[in-house]
Amino acid sequence: IPVFILAGLIVHCVFLVSIFDIYFSSPLVHGMTPQQTPLPPPAKRLVLFVADGLRADSLYELDSNNTSKAPYLRSILENNGSWGISHTRVPTESRPGHVALIAGFYEDVSAVAKGWKENPVEFDSVFNESKYTWSWGSPDILPMFAKGATGDHVYTFCYTAESEDFGAEDAAKLDTWVFDHVKSFFNSSRSNQTLFSALNEEKVVLFLHLLGIDTNGHAHRPNSREYKENIKKVDEGVKEVTLMIDDFYGNDGKTAFILTSDHGMTDWGSHGAGHPSETLTPLIVWGAGVNYPQKVTSQFFEDNFLKEWKLENLKRLDVNQADIAPLMASLIGVPFPLNSVGTLPLEYLNNSAHFKAESIFTNAVQILEQFKVKMSQKKETTLSFLFTPFKPLSDSEQINFLKKTRLYIQQQKYDEAVSLCKTLINLALEGLSYYHTYDRLFLGLSIAMGFVGWTTYVILVIIKTHTNLTKTVQTHNKESTVLFYGFAFVGIIITFFLLIQTCPWTYYVYCLLPVPVWYAVVRELPVIQDVATNLLSLHIGQSIGFFLVCTLGIEILVFSFFYRSMLTIGLLVFAGWPVITQLWVQAKTTALIWTLLCVLLAIFPLMPVVGREPNIPLVIATGLLTLLVSCFSLASLCKSKNKYRNNEELKVHFYQMLSIALSTYVVSSTHDSLKNKQGLPVLNQIISWMTLVSSSALPLLSPTFLFQRLFSILLSLMSTYLLLSTGYEALFPLVLSGLMFVWINMEQEALQHYGLSLKPKLAVFNFAYATDITRFRQLHLDDVRRSFFFVFFIVTAFFGTGNIASVNSFDPASVYCFLTVFSPFMMGGLLVLKVVIPFVLVSCAFEAVQVTTQLSSKSLFLIVLVISDIMALHFFFLVKDYGSWLDIGTSISHYVLVMSLTIFMMLMNGLAQLLTTKRLELPRRTKHHS
Repeated sequence: IPVFILAGLIVHCVFLVSIFDIYFSSPLVHGMTPQQTPLPPPAKRLVLFVADGLRADSLYELDSNNTSKAPYLRSILENNGSWGISHTRVPTESRPGHVALIAGFYEDVSAVAKGWKENPVEFDSVFNESKYTWSWGSPDILPMFAKGATGDHVYTFCYTAESEDFGAEDAAKLDTWVFDHVKSFFNSSRSNQTLFSALNEEKVVLFLHLLGIDTNGHAHRPNSREYKENIKKVDEGVKEVTLMIDDFYGNDGKTAFILTSDHGMTDWGSHGAGHPSETLTPLIVWGAGVNYPQKVTSQFFEDNFLKEWKLENLKRLDVNQADIAPLMASLIGVPFPLNSVGTLPLEYLNNSAHFKAESIFTNAVQILEQFKVKMSQKKETTLSFLFTPFKPLSDSEQINFLKKTRLYIQQQKYDEAVSLCKTLINLALEGLSYYHTYDRLFLGLSIAMGFVGWTTYVILVIIKTHTNLTKTVQTHNKESTVLFYGFAFVGIIITFFLLIQTCPWTYYVYCLLPVPVWYAVVRELPVIQDVATNLLSLHIGQSIGFFLVCTLGIEILVFSFFYRSMLTIGLLVFAGWPVITQLWVQAKTTALIWTLLCVLLAIFPLMPVVGREPNIPLVIATGLLTLLVSCFSLASLCKSKNKYRNNEELKVHFYQMLSIALSTYVVSSTHDSLKNKQGLPVLNQIISWMTLVSSSALPLLSPTFLFQRLFSILLSLMSTYLLLSTGYEALFPLVLSGLMFVWINMEQEALQHYGLSLKPKLAVFNFAYATDITRFRQLHLDDVRRSFFFVFFIVTAFFGTGNIASVNSFDPASVYCFLTVFSPFMMGGLLVLKVVIPFVLVSCAFEAVQVTTQLSSKSLFLIVLVISDIMALHFFFLVKDYGSWLDIGTSISHYVLVMSLTIFMMLMNGLAQLLTTKRLELPRRTKHHS
């Protein structure tokens, strides 16, 4: 079996990674020539302010007394410049946002996996094309544009990474730091001749990255006073810097200013997915070469923001985030960044029609260059008779477009030239996407084949080794040799085919994976024949009914990813399970408690999702409740004066209770301290980390009797979970584990009900000896239900705690007991731990169910694997890379979640066995009897 589990892990990891190769791979191509507008630019220098994490509505909306949070910027968009909303894309993180702004292309999702700090892919940017760029701000963002730049003309000034503290008194000082440094930089240049002359060159960019708003949003949420105050401070800073720069250059009218943001933020202070609060960012442009405000009587947008913001009469010019890079390039007259896919927003420019036409023509040629490179790359790696080119942009069509446009510009028919260029840009972008997704269908089919083959194989393994449905028949060696050579031949043909086309190595994995999998399936042909004959002899109605119930169950699980309330319906059905199957007759109290706990648990999926207001008193109450429960359990343990009890076990129990009490104290004192802006107390941090470390080892010291060991696991995990909780989710593991204890008892009743075995005494049941049972029974149809319960509880364990099926379903506040300084990987790890704890509880209970119902853990686990694979296949076909960014983000999240759950269940299976069966002995002092 270990070989089997290893194979399973490899197969599932391939399935998981494949989605990024098939749907989200890097769109970059290299080898284009830079394109520059031939006419002189309107501005000599450009100042770019990026207010990290600033939402469009936060900047534009008015307060209750009709005043703006940012009076200076409001006056600019009313009197001096143009404004609009910049639409960002998923993932809404700082790195991809800045790449879109400054380099003009949308980074693929895989960039997130490669880390934010460095430059995983080489790309060109406006900074790289400029004569000089000076930038001030965060060490997470600035170095990435300096590293990619050729030569030595991008200068960065950063504060230390430790300054980005969510628990600090006020993160706005990150922005004050930037403004102060910019001022002192300009002052020092008056006495530094080389710097002074460099600043007076053309094609200069000044980049101010303002991280305060983002940090305050994470720490206090966007509706907080801190976030709004920070916007005011940024507004004042922008005003001072703008006036100082204009003064420095003697008001020569040659400076352009842009203020925008890299992404927004949800109401609960996270970002990364595609909610409008994350993808709508403000854009205000003013200064040299920029249009003045345009008065309009009516304008139509699908959202109702204009009314709310009282801006109905000023023309709102929306752009995509990548359009800002060509806008900057055109204002200061540098070549458009090579990989940019943005379209120049002409309505922002205040210039001659000739300049606009020439600029958009340059834009079109620059995007067409990328299309040509992409096409030639695909052509080289595909067999000529299999290559289908992108029809609307064949070579002749391209030449035709360019000739026509040139002619229109010469004849001064500028409007026609502009509309022709826009058509060309759209076609080139379509063509880029066509070649980028050229192999998708082929790879998707390969993976789907692998999926179906794998699931079929697992079902066959279950039937062959764990049921009585088949007669074991040895196949003839001759046939199996023929089979082996047949499949080997197919594999060689596929390899040869991929070799000719010089495909990347991952293609080999995806295309060759189905071959051994299907070989394993076809080898079991006699088993398939046996099962077929057996099924035909069964009652047709029963078989169909069974399959319908299975399908319905799996569909409920799939739907629960879209609507959490489906889990509530499922749990209410579970509550009625003892009644439907007449189980309640033989165990009335157990059945009653089961029904009550199911109904209690069913409330959780209906609760509000992450981002609710923190409710610390509830967490503290949960801690006290847990202590109360453990006192009861301790009392019952002391009552049963039996030979199993000794002092060591009581010590462990007391220590676990102490740990829960400490956690409860740490949670309350940490959140008070942060509320009073005193930062995270060091003592609390030490206790938190010690609790986390000790909680993994403590259960191993407790006795391996069924309920004692499970209760010990609950207490240990609960102490860590309390530290990671901010609201009602703290109650969840308690209710869940209550239900798990009853589930173990109910499964015993079910065993008797179906007359499968005698009832072992649960109280004295010991995990340590359970694995020695040589008499495992065969599978029964009821075991499919057991496995389904497990998968259902695992899914409930994920969604019940207020998670949503999305990458940003976490609340940064839940890690504040451990750390408050921004560190993506540490925080990510702790948030994953928070998700995993309920999983471990369910897995341990499932382990107990397997052992007490005399099943080998493998057999039930295989059924679980089949159920989760069928779910994963659903989501594989539901993955989108078009439509609203919300849909795309959600579809990826769903697939990644299901695949991770499956891989997790494999690891959890091992972890649960370790947690339940292993025992660490403490060195005992020997007693001397006198």
